[in-house]
Amino acid sequence: MSVWEMLAVFSAGVGAGTINTIVGSGTLITFPVLLATGLPPVTATVSNALGLIPGSVSGAIGYRRELAGQRRRILKLSAGALVGGLTGATLLLALPSTAFETIVPVLVALALVLVVLQPRIGRAVQRRRARTGTVARPDGGPLLFVGLMLASVYGGYFTAAQGIIYLSLMGMLLDDTMQRINAVKNILAAVVNSVAALFFLFVADFDWTAVVLIAVGSAIGGQIGARVGRRLSPRLLRALVVVVGTAAIVQLLLR
Repeated sequence: MSVWEMLAVFSAGVGAGTINTIVGSGTLITFPVLLATGLPPVTATVSNALGLIPGSVSGAIGYRRELAGQRRRILKLSAGALVGGLTGATLLLALPSTAFETIVPVLVALALVLVVLQPRIGRAVQRRRARTGTVARPDGGPLLFVGLMLASVYGGYFTAAQGIIYLSLMGMLLDDTMQRINAVKNILAAVVNSVAALFFLFVADFDWTAVVLIAVGSAIGGQIGARVGRRLSPRLLRALVVVVGTAAIVQLLLR
């Protein structure tokens, strides 16, 4: 890489770490930049997954206050994310690189609809629980576990807009605030990125220069994202999710 290419990759890492911590979809910043430096698609995907691990960890640390009291929920959901992430990483090497191109924009669009409707869905669910005398399950139940595991399969494969899908599922099935849900999202993203990256270390090619530049940049971005994201109101956070998600859909369709 030239000096300017290295600077571009580092800057993309900062941007990705920031947006991943707040919403998700940071891969849509780093992946095109890596391709522009001449890396093959699979090598770029693997290098990106490795580089974004510090950003996910950094973002989770920045949200540590919102993680309080969620240990059991995180452990259970992380188990599903681990299985899904490993499955997705395996599929990346087994399937053609275009395998997910058709379905991904549809998944992201559906996730955005759920994010927009989440307050209304939440109120409807609360009214139903009041009528039936039931209480919300703190872990979201089997539906959330399976949904997040399937989302993690996609996350281990590509990761773009993975966080948006996580937010939509947890926002719909958990009775909790958007900020606490966002904190869990950062943990799950760290799990998926880590298990996929460890798998890639033994079976795929990667570019160490790209990995290091994205790792340093995303770690810095994770702290920036945590500072910004924790100050956003639930309504503004949902609006940002919709804006970023819409941009993700446009970029995926134009690729």
